Amino acid sequence: MPDVTFEAPDGTPVKLSDFRGKPLLVNLWATWCGPCVAEMPTLDALAVQRGPALKVLVVSQDGERAKVDAWWAKQSYRLLEPYLDRKSDLGFAFGTGMVPTTVLYDADGREVWRVIGGMDWNGPRANTLLAETLGSAGRSSRLDSCRRFVAMPRRQAHRRHPARV
Repeated sequence: MPDVTFEAPDGTPVKLSDFRGKPLLVNLWATWCGPCVAEMPTLDALAVQRGPALKVLVVSQDGERAKVDAWWAKQSYRLLEPYLDRKSDLGFAFGTGMVPTTVLYDADGREVWRVIGGMDWNGPRANTLLAETLGSAGRSSRLDSCRRFVAMPRRQAHRRHPARV
């Protein structure tokens, strides 16, 4: 678990380790990122569905609180709150260079898996992945194996055109 500081919704400094004690799903996103914005309602639904068994933390990689707050004010999320990583320290610590990036940590702060790219967090793929690692009680069933899952966006097939002479 990276030991970097970012901002809570009220502007106070926090670290991921402040959330130890139950599984933590950390989503790095940005207001300008289409896949990030598209998956946000499903992350909120996941937070509602899993309740106290899983903390869903969405951390904006935008540089300005005002920009994030203005975007957030137009949304109607039930449980998500807008955390902010002004300097993208978490993004650098995760080493993906992409948003959205979502990482699941177990209650002890060990990384279980990560998803790079957008996902429907209410879909069958996410449900299977979460059930395999969290089970129905929210406890990780594969803590020692630390299984990693990386979902990359599908690449579009490119047609090759014959060379013109």
